[in-house]
Amino acid sequence: MLYNNGQAMVDELLVLGVGLATGVATLLGGVTALRFRSALDLLLGFSSGAIIGVALFDLLPEALDTSGELHSHLSITTAVGVGFALYLVLNRIFALLPKGAGRHRAHLGPASLTAHSLIDGLGIGLAFQVSTATGVIVALAVLMHDFLDGANTVTLSLAGGSDAPTARGWLFADAAAPMAGILIARLITLPSFTLAVLLGVFAGFFLYMGAADLLPRSHDQRPRLSTMLATAAGLGFIYLVIRLADG
Repeated sequence: MLYNNGQAMVDELLVLGVGLATGVATLLGGVTALRFRSALDLLLGFSSGAIIGVALFDLLPEALDTSGELHSHLSITTAVGVGFALYLVLNRIFALLPKGAGRHRAHLGPASLTAHSLIDGLGIGLAFQVSTATGVIVALAVLMHDFLDGANTVTLSLAGGSDAPTARGWLFADAAAPMAGILIARLITLPSFTLAVLLGVFAGFFLYMGAADLLPRSHDQRPRLSTMLATAAGLGFIYLVIRLADG
């Protein structure tokens, strides 16, 4: 009993530490966007590979394992497709809203990124419900993505006409969002059949973020071999981490 209680406390501290780390990563991304923008293309490439790797090598297998005999494989892959389509629709809506909105562009873009960071936090919290190893692996990918979210939040806010204090305000909101999502997830206990479907949905989210969002942006900024190698490095990094965790 003492071991179980001690392990539970360690897990709780680990989750809180991950939440704080995501906030720090977002803040660092915002600072980096102001100082080292020339390297963001490679960071986008690496992050795209890492996020796709999490979806393919971790979330999808975990969803299939968690479902057991509760869901068919087709049901899980359908959940992946639903997640991909849902994120696509939300992304397109946020992309269309700022058009013609004048200075509202300075808020709608960062608001969409903040909402996205909240979803990231939910994903981390739910992943920790599967296992500590799965939670850590998902957190690593989200950390890299949140770093870029911080950079993009500042860039979008300033590009829309905001002053520096407003951009910093959105940056702090974006940094706090993952922790909020993690705390919400920690208050929710999900049965295995529901958790399996949600893992599939989040796999779809991550596939869209990596393949349809970050990867094209990395090649738009630098259509060179280096960005392709950065993406491959991201895939390989996540694969190695997962193999080590399973071993």
